[in-house]
Amino acid sequence: MNLKRKLIHFVANKVCRTLSNDYNDGIRIQHKLFSTFIEKAKATQFGKDHHFDKIRNLEDFQNRVAVRDYEELSLYLDRIRSGEKDVLWPGLPKYLAKTSGTTSGVKFIPLTRESIKNHLDSAKYCLFNYVHQKPNTGIFDGQMLFLSGSPELKYENKIAVGRLSGIVNHEIPSWFQNNKLPDYKSNCLQPWEHKIDTLVKTLANKDIRVISGIPPWIQMYCEKLLEYTGKKRIIDVFPNLELYIHGGVNYAPYKQKIYQLIGKEINLLETYPASEGFIAYQNDYHHEGMQLVVNDGIFYEFIEKENVFNHPEKRLSLEQVKLNVDYAIVLTTNAGLWAYLIGDLVRFVSLNPHKIKVSGRISQFISAFGEHVISSEIDQAISMAQKKHRFEVIEFTVAPQVSPKDNQNAYHEWFIEFSELPKNLQEIAFTINSNLCELNSYYKDLIEGKLLDTLKIRPIRRNGFLDYMRKVGRLGEQFKVHRLSNDRIMADILSKDVIPHS
Repeated sequence: MNLKRKLIHFVANKVCRTLSNDYNDGIRIQHKLFSTFIEKAKATQFGKDHHFDKIRNLEDFQNRVAVRDYEELSLYLDRIRSGEKDVLWPGLPKYLAKTSGTTSGVKFIPLTRESIKNHLDSAKYCLFNYVHQKPNTGIFDGQMLFLSGSPELKYENKIAVGRLSGIVNHEIPSWFQNNKLPDYKSNCLQPWEHKIDTLVKTLANKDIRVISGIPPWIQMYCEKLLEYTGKKRIIDVFPNLELYIHGGVNYAPYKQKIYQLIGKEINLLETYPASEGFIAYQNDYHHEGMQLVVNDGIFYEFIEKENVFNHPEKRLSLEQVKLNVDYAIVLTTNAGLWAYLIGDLVRFVSLNPHKIKVSGRISQFISAFGEHVISSEIDQAISMAQKKHRFEVIEFTVAPQVSPKDNQNAYHEWFIEFSELPKNLQEIAFTINSNLCELNSYYKDLIEGKLLDTLKIRPIRRNGFLDYMRKVGRLGEQFKVHRLSNDRIMADILSKDVIPHS
């Protein structure tokens, strides 16, 4: 074992022992963070407006500070963009992370000097936990490919503005720089497709041990790399590849295709980073479930899914949550986000330590008839069907068909881009439908009551989703296809790309 590997293993083992203690003491640490945040922000404009000097406990906070989404916090955020100090957090933020929201259009999320530590440490600790669990790993002996946003920054009133993944490039410690790919120049390339093509050509001879990026873009990169090299498997191009770090979308629907492209089983780590904070990461590659980051920059509250749109919402602290219940996650951070509704639904799979799975988005659901189907149910239903029927998916989305011309009853319409078009689409549709009935009792009642018909699959031509994302200006490493919608906006566009089938 070389000196660098020995040093990394020593540090990783020491860090992980400390983290284990923190994660098993999460409730106490959360209360300590909360008190620190309130004290720190008393003199800010938000703190004065909400009388932080009179807040003594969480109940006081919940009575004085309502849950807000980006739109409802925008008056304060706009003042920060204009260069005003001490608005949500002391001073000015170091960065504004530019992100595209599902409901609010372009958002500018503040990143302070304190909060950027949460992003960097959580990513580092994810890797350290892997090294701690796998002492013989050689991931730091080679290079790691991160498909991320451009690191180019613009400035507004002395605040640097950029994509989160690009911002992080400016904060990466020097000891890690030699392991990270691509280089700065390649990372700045635009448009996204040109960047991917360049990385295919320039990285084919590198010793890549780790890849990271959202599954659809990793899948695209792998397909283009195999086409360029003439190889049949990614493992023939990168023989030392052992780890894929993924996040952003549910991995299950892509698992079979990416496994086929890589050519062998490699280890997987799931992460849950957002511009608002690095919320969780998988610290045990043997078991599903992500460790909630309870000790670094974020205080959490939770609202049961059914109560999200009730006013006032019943907000729960970490000690009040239960297993296997869908919660909307509410963040208070040292970037100055106060009771911020991020829009994600999570489900606890462990309470000591606190581990979660992302189960959906508040804004992404189908409930045209009261079924309230969420994305985790959609993902699980198709993944179960993949295991039975052995088909591969490139991308898919689901929408309600309320007024069909081809059917007496309404139904859910599934637009799926397959690697190869299966011959048994009706069987696949029936299996997915049966799975969804098992997962969602409301959907089952509507099917059995003849208010909804069995779902219909519409196969999309190859690259149909890619062209859709290009058409709507959402092509890039940050943008993900919405898994499901309660309207027909996306579905009506994709309908033009449905291919005939028997």
